Amino acid sequence: MDRELLARRYYNVETLRRAARRVLPRVIFDFADGGAEDEVTLRRNEGDFDALELVPRMCKGPAERDLSVELFGRRIELPVLIAPTGLSGILWPAGEILAARAAHAAGTIYCQSHGSTCTIEALAEAAPGPRWFQVFLYRDRGLTRAMTERAQAAGCEALILTVDNQVLGQRERDLANGFSIPPRLGLRGVLDMASHPRWLLRMKAARGISFANYRGAAGHEDDIVSLGAYIAKMLDPGLSWRDVAWLRGIWKGPFLLKGILHPEDARIAAEHGVDGLFVSNHGGRQLDGAISAISALPEIADAVGDRLVLVLDGGVRRGVDVVRALALGARAVAIGRPHWWGLAVAGEAGVALVLDIFRRELDRAMALSGCARLTEIDRGLLGPVGRGAGATARPRRGAQPRFSQIEPSSQSLASPSRS
Repeated sequence: MDRELLARRYYNVETLRRAARRVLPRVIFDFADGGAEDEVTLRRNEGDFDALELVPRMCKGPAERDLSVELFGRRIELPVLIAPTGLSGILWPAGEILAARAAHAAGTIYCQSHGSTCTIEALAEAAPGPRWFQVFLYRDRGLTRAMTERAQAAGCEALILTVDNQVLGQRERDLANGFSIPPRLGLRGVLDMASHPRWLLRMKAARGISFANYRGAAGHEDDIVSLGAYIAKMLDPGLSWRDVAWLRGIWKGPFLLKGILHPEDARIAAEHGVDGLFVSNHGGRQLDGAISAISALPEIADAVGDRLVLVLDGGVRRGVDVVRALALGARAVAIGRPHWWGLAVAGEAGVALVLDIFRRELDRAMALSGCARLTEIDRGLLGPVGRGAGATARPRRGAQPRFSQIEPSSQSLASPSRS
């Protein structure tokens, strides 16, 4: 399908989500789309944007808009990053490479997950453009150090340490579907995969999809199940600020933490030499009941001021959501699930379409709000709720649900709708 036809058929992120649900086997779609337990935080991530009303300014004449922003000395053309998302290659072969190429073409940054299906080195060779890399803190600190040094050698410009995943959340759609270690798909799951022949043929041609960065590290088989079990066993719940300082001393370049929601943690991060934060609850996939990312953002912005670069990660589905996040203190946003849905539907072209949708929607929202540059977006653009205390971004009683809440997935264990 050519890009013009794609753009006519899929005119917003939600239309791509619905298409992804059709083209992917249930177990794969729910892995990408689902959250932890009752998925309360997953729904809040999207819904809490709706309480943030914009109060546009008129007669300011922004005939052209500049959507570029500078992050750690690099100017990018769109303040929408691709968030680190593991196992993109199970949605479309070489998914990380295709997404990174699309990000480069759009003038933005691709954040590679430690759990990607291609190595750090392979992505550096196959996809031009700026890349950041995400790591976990493992019981074997040598493994974390080795991954970090590989990222540095491969030219990654920033390092992201995820700090909210040291104990895995319970993702009940995955449990219901048998997407576990070891897998327990059952007859229903096998038949469902067989009913998606295009996806199945792509995956068959790809062969050997696994956690590529860990091959050879586990001392046993390098298949996806064995390595998945190894990674889970390596997670260290004892992660501390001392470990953050240790990794800060190893990495030479911008260093960010992903998973910060409390303003005091943001202040402590700044004191430990951290350069930026992903304000994130892991896309609602970890602690169910946690505050939404957009609700946590204002107090964190107030706590750290200009000391840290803030990236809002979670629930961004529209260009106007980008405006809201920037108004509350983010320098940029990161998207996980939306780029996955585009990838599942049309590979690289699908990711490119998602980024173009955000570009067009952000440009339109800025024009209608009277903003010519991102630096003009601040809390003065928000209604009384958004200008008030940081924790007030809650849906109004009787507020209309978003698209993805109107039509819940029939494939999920819980009735509701990754970052």
